[in-house]
Amino acid sequence: MEKSVPDSNTTGAQAGVSNDIACDVLIVGAGIIGIATAHYLKTLDRTLRVVLVDAGQPMSFTSAQSGENYRNWWPHPIMTAFTNHSIDLMEQIARESDDRIGMSRRGYVLATREGTVDEHLAGLEAGYAGSPNDAIRVHDRIANGAYQAPVKADWRTAPSGVDVLQGHDLVRRTFPSFAHDIRTVIHIRRAGAISAQQMGQHLLERYRAAAGVRVTGTVRSIERADSFRVRLSDPDRVIRAERLVNAAGPFVGEVATMLGVRLPIRNTLQQKIAFEDTAAAIPRTMPFSIDLDAQRIDWDEEERALLAAEPDMAWLTRQMPGSVHCRPDGGDRGTWVKLGWAYNDADASVAREPALAQAHPEIVLKGAARLNPALKVYDGHLPRSLHHYGGYYTRTEENWPLIGEMGIDGAFVVGAMSGFGTLGACAAGDLCARWITGDERPAHADALAPGRYANEALMAEIAALPGRGIL
Repeated sequence: MEKSVPDSNTTGAQAGVSNDIACDVLIVGAGIIGIATAHYLKTLDRTLRVVLVDAGQPMSFTSAQSGENYRNWWPHPIMTAFTNHSIDLMEQIARESDDRIGMSRRGYVLATREGTVDEHLAGLEAGYAGSPNDAIRVHDRIANGAYQAPVKADWRTAPSGVDVLQGHDLVRRTFPSFAHDIRTVIHIRRAGAISAQQMGQHLLERYRAAAGVRVTGTVRSIERADSFRVRLSDPDRVIRAERLVNAAGPFVGEVATMLGVRLPIRNTLQQKIAFEDTAAAIPRTMPFSIDLDAQRIDWDEEERALLAAEPDMAWLTRQMPGSVHCRPDGGDRGTWVKLGWAYNDADASVAREPALAQAHPEIVLKGAARLNPALKVYDGHLPRSLHHYGGYYTRTEENWPLIGEMGIDGAFVVGAMSGFGTLGACAAGDLCARWITGDERPAHADALAPGRYANEALMAEIAALPGRGIL
């Protein structure tokens, strides 16, 4: 017997739902993006019968590995508009929840040893096109006092736009922990950190309060006739849905394949570390800081020789890409730091428990110490409190998300948000919900949908961008 979804804020099994159930919208994937989509669907139309399904507990897979950062920096105005809207929505959540999500805003700092940064400035001007004329501010003297240092973390009073600091003295005065050879700092101001788990929990509670239902089960097959028939296992169950949303994170391609759709995405495994900074190497007021410059890791002669002799490890002796990053974690009174470096570009098959590279903590530490030399105190003896973790970056070649119609009537996708899932979840969920309900969509909606690949002019424009925003 098939039964409609009950008006309940508990899981289907707990609410006494029979094995076969029906709903208006089924969302596959209960990561932060799926949860946000469910929440904004119920916000737009509370009468919709919505079911959120996942093989595990909410936010227990890729979302659990979030760097918990946000920024509106992107070398294209469409992505800047998308991220600005997401930050607007996160700020709204912070206000309505008494800042349950721990939102802070000291910005993103991009550091380089280059004195001439014309290419970076061109990317900023492109990304912030349409912003106020003073959105990009260049500083080359200490005395003018126009630059506001990131002393406070309050997002309500932090400046917007971008500050570009040029000159050794100005950089050293503001960021004394940085290496002495840093000549230029680009400070993105509408950027910071949040608690991704708290944000997800808040949205999930709001969804449940609006009679949203969550079901635990693994999607095994999807059939499309007059409606979608989605068969689950663990336990065995069939859900019939009028519309289906593919929000399956790293499994978004696998779910699309069940519908006969091939999405232009790939997965790579990226790893990070966090540890207690017992030596106080990183100032607690330092923003999320990125070393833009490529580098060769500072191995000693013996280490370099051993690595060079191993075919699978020799790549570590060659030039590595830039964008190794570091930030203090846990607020001004915390003691932990997080380090990351998305140097891996190899395609990966998704596993529930990915195999992590034992050498990664040492690699990322050595890379991060080039910008913050005080981290060298941990070289060879990282703290026992070290947390080494990893998750999948699911992305398109251009690293723009896929949000919208999936090519089959009634099927939608919201995903491919490598490295910016937490940041973009609210805007992505809101946009996907608007595709489903037919509510008004922003001007950039079509550019973020799978249908953009038919727009040759847009794709050529994206291909010419100076960067992909991958961190």
